[in-house]
Amino acid sequence: MNWLDKLERKFGRYAIDNLMLYIVILYGFGFILDMVNPTFYSTWLSLDAPAILHGQVWRVITFIIDPPSTSLIWVAFALMLYYFIGKQLEAAWGAFRFNVYFFAGVLFHVIAAILVYLITGISMHLDTAYLNMSLFFVFAFLYPDVQFLVWFVIPVKAKWLAWLDGAFFLYGIAQAFIPSYGGNAVYGIYYKANALAAFVSILNFLLFFLSSRKTRAYSPKQMKRKRDFQKNVRQARSTQNPYATGGAKHRCAVCGRTELDDPNLEFRYCSKCHATMNIARSICSHIYMFSK
Repeated sequence: MNWLDKLERKFGRYAIDNLMLYIVILYGFGFILDMVNPTFYSTWLSLDAPAILHGQVWRVITFIIDPPSTSLIWVAFALMLYYFIGKQLEAAWGAFRFNVYFFAGVLFHVIAAILVYLITGISMHLDTAYLNMSLFFVFAFLYPDVQFLVWFVIPVKAKWLAWLDGAFFLYGIAQAFIPSYGGNAVYGIYYKANALAAFVSILNFLLFFLSSRKTRAYSPKQMKRKRDFQKNVRQARSTQNPYATGGAKHRCAVCGRTELDDPNLEFRYCSKCHATMNIARSICSHIYMFSK
C-alpha cells in the first residue's frame, strides 16, 4: 500500500466526484466574464502574489477560471478535450487520486508564484493551462494506443501526441532564456511566467508519477465493484437510521421522541436491552424503568 492508498483510506470520502466537469464550468464562466469585462480577472481574480500576501487570499482559487483561449471555437474544443481526458483519468484512478493530482498542481502554482515574488520581487501571474496539458501525459501513459483525429482527419495515437506535448513544454520553458522572448523589456515577464507554469506542471507530473508508479489504474471490474460498494454503504446507512430523514440522530425506543422534540433530552444506550435501543431520559425516567 503506497501513500496514495493510505490517504484515500482516510480522506477518500472528501473527494469531489466528476471534478473536471466543475473545472470546465469554471472555465466557461471565466470566458463569459472575459467577454463582459476583460480587465476584471486580472484586477481581482488572477494569481497575483503581492495581492495575496496583502489579504486577497481568494486569488489562490479564483485564478483557475482563466479560460484557455479568447476564441469561442477553440475554447469549446479545448473544454471538450479537457472534460474527456479528466473523466477518463478519474474513471481509471478514482476521484480521490484525480483530485490529489489536480489540486497538488494548483498548490504548486500558488507556492511557485509566491516564492518567486518573495525572492525576486517580480509578480508572475500563472494560470492552469500547462497543468491541464500535463493531464495528457498521464492519459497517454495509461492509454498509449488511443487514437485522436488531428484536424478531425488524421488518426494519431496518444503516445505520439504526448511527445509533441512534451516538446511544447520544453519550448515554453526555453523561451524564458531566449533574449528575444524572455529578455524582452515589455513581454519578457509573460514568457517567464509561462516557463514557470510549464516547469511546475512538469514537476507535479513527475512527482506524482514517480511516487505512485506502482499504482495501477482501476480496471472496469474494480470501478464497478467500487461503485456498487459505495452504493451499498449509502443504502445501509439510510436503513440503519430510518428516522434520520427529519434530521434526528437519536430516538427513544419507549416514547419515540427525538432530540428535535426536546433539545434537553439526554439519550443513553440500555445495557440490558438490544444494543441499538436508544433510551431518552427526561421528566419520565426511562433509564430507571429499563434498569428494573
